[in-house]
Amino acid sequence: MSMLSKLKPRKGSKKGRKRVGRGESSGWGKTAGRGHKGQLARSSADVPIGFEGGQMPLHRRSPKWGFTQNFRTRYHIVNLSKLSERFTAGEEVSPETLLSKGLIRNLEFPVKILGTGDLKTALNVRAHAISDGAKAKIEASKGNFEGLNWKAKASA
Repeated sequence: MSMLSKLKPRKGSKKGRKRVGRGESSGWGKTAGRGHKGQLARSSADVPIGFEGGQMPLHRRSPKWGFTQNFRTRYHIVNLSKLSERFTAGEEVSPETLLSKGLIRNLEFPVKILGTGDLKTALNVRAHAISDGAKAKIEASKGNFEGLNWKAKASA
């Protein structure tokens, strides 16, 4: 029976740290891998990331353009052509039915219907947003559209 106080790691499983600056014969003596002189050879060497010795750093001298809106609403986009392929006349189109037919991946984002393609059958469409062209095509095919409210999930 082994005693807890006598437990040791297996031989060869632990390796000691590299001890630099401990004599020439160690292979890491004298300058201890820091080279000769210079800012990084000093004991207090603390150079910020991107620092180029006082020269204007690359990330500041390269041009910047554009704008990324952090709080934009991302939509699942579904075109009328896909609805006419997967749904028959009189069927209800909702985020849940779109998910079950594989037109959207999840219910994480709101659904927007766009007007690319033709709609031959009358469909009852329930979605969070719709383009003007898509709404006109749905109403022209004797279908109707109902808007849904969207509340984004609170991120924890």
